[in-house]
Amino acid sequence: MDIVNPNAKGGWRTEREEASLSDVYRTVGTGRHSSAWRRAAAFLGPGYMVAVGYMDPGNWATSLAGGSKFGYALLTVALLSNLMAIVLQSLCARLAIGSGRDLAQACRDAYPVYVAVPLWAFAEIAIIATDIAEVIGTAIGLNLLFGIPLELGVLITALDVFLILLLQRLGFRWIEAFIITLLGVIALCFAIQIFLADPQWGAVIRGFLPTTEVVTNPQMLYLALGILGATVMPHNLYLHSGIVQTRAYGHTVPEKKEALTFATIDSTVALCFALLINASILILAAAAFNANGKTDVVELGEAHSLLSPLLGLAIAPTLFGIALLCCGLNSTVTATLAGQIVMEGFLKIRLKPWVRRMITRAIAIVPAAFVTIWYGDQGTAELLILTQVVLSLQLSFAVFPLVMFTASKAKMGELVAPKWLSAVAYVIAVVIAGLNVKLLLDFVTGG
Repeated sequence: MDIVNPNAKGGWRTEREEASLSDVYRTVGTGRHSSAWRRAAAFLGPGYMVAVGYMDPGNWATSLAGGSKFGYALLTVALLSNLMAIVLQSLCARLAIGSGRDLAQACRDAYPVYVAVPLWAFAEIAIIATDIAEVIGTAIGLNLLFGIPLELGVLITALDVFLILLLQRLGFRWIEAFIITLLGVIALCFAIQIFLADPQWGAVIRGFLPTTEVVTNPQMLYLALGILGATVMPHNLYLHSGIVQTRAYGHTVPEKKEALTFATIDSTVALCFALLINASILILAAAAFNANGKTDVVELGEAHSLLSPLLGLAIAPTLFGIALLCCGLNSTVTATLAGQIVMEGFLKIRLKPWVRRMITRAIAIVPAAFVTIWYGDQGTAELLILTQVVLSLQLSFAVFPLVMFTASKAKMGELVAPKWLSAVAYVIAVVIAGLNVKLLLDFVTGG
């Protein structure tokens, strides 16, 4: 265990304590005496678990709405969000490996109680918002594939706790394998659908170019923030800083630097792969709906029913439903682990995973069930987009501490972030905060 001098000026107030997710802490061997390729392969996994945040059901709602309403214009937001995520997730790995703390533990250790407790509350709100999106998305996936009523599907989602328990008992590598397998299924489903949609690739390329309309158009800004919140998700910052520590890297500075290099490569490659999936959702909506005059598609169920006549192949809606269900299951696993890291890190409360999962899922089911029963598909679509905007509003409360910690030599020692990286990260943090202020001002003034 690394010991940090609690009296170091500007450093951590206490010595590092027991890690979160202690049952899987440093359980994955890194083959320190094997070839560089084998050592790099040992770090493959956490990045893909983080990448799941790019394609959760809430992201589908915002991307479908953005693609159907504005065509390819919001692809630039997807790209910008991806670049932000690459920088921030690399800082998460740096914080974990350099300090031996996840982001929740670092906040509790660095800040007084009156600051740490609100940060914990904001993190919990973000996780609940994520879970609401997963509940609704999984329920819609069950409805599309098997005809299960939405109300019943919402209740069935409570049973996914048993899936998580099984995977955790098999070992953390099995959880990562499960996630990566489902990501492969999702990628295949979207590849086929994009091929059938035959988008205008020139317009797709132009869609990645920046435009001022994203800021000046309140409706576009609202969806842009939804995409940002669905991509750079607050709980992913806590998640990544925790699960990186499942690797049994060494304690010396050279070993830590190598671990940081491999962890950063893992997350960067995974997030680039996730950008393809994230952009595919928006491209599919633009090519299949916007190009055919369907500019108000925001419901996942409506999108599913329109795909067959628009793409001309009966299998298209089935592929859509399969991908959506896989997204819901994937996000379920990662949100559970993030919730465990947040609770253990901030409050030092260690609950059994199934207890933590049932508490979070119960809180999420109530609003999801109410909206589903009383407002139907339209209400669930609006709730999905709202959850993503809530995530975006919570993001600054995780980003600013992360950037400040990793920029501190006293806290990070030899693994302190380079000045250029900290500068870029601060710009990202300020941009996110500024966009959120703009959104709130538009909401207050009715813009």
